Amino acid sequence: MSKPSALIWSGRMFTGLAILFWVMDGAIKLPPIKPVIDNLHGLGFGITDALARGLGLLQLACLALYVIPRTSLLGAILLTGYLGGAIAIQIRADNPLFTHILFGCYVGIITWVGLLLRDRQARIALFGAQTRSDG
Repeated sequence: MSKPSALIWSGRMFTGLAILFWVMDGAIKLPPIKPVIDNLHGLGFGITDALARGLGLLQLACLALYVIPRTSLLGAILLTGYLGGAIAIQIRADNPLFTHILFGCYVGIITWVGLLLRDRQARIALFGAQTRSDG
């Protein structure tokens, strides 16, 4: 078995960073924490613990798919959809562009870069050709 390349290690670092974000963001929604509920209310949602918990479970389920190598592409697609909804809500709430609206883009880019750098099959599935470092 060959030694993992710098490309793969870079992908693992980006993936680790993405996973850290997704776990923290999903886990904080599971217990009824007042700042989370207040934030959802400020974004126009009704005040309910069940909504926050449901969003947290949805995130963690999509993350589980992202972490499992055979389903990582599906997980990345679902997480991207989740982020699209989050971006739309931030736009609707008229929040600042770089700190709130584009934050979902930043997380999405890190999530996808991690997957594409570490997973040759995902690169082939998306781009249809092998890259030079694929061998």
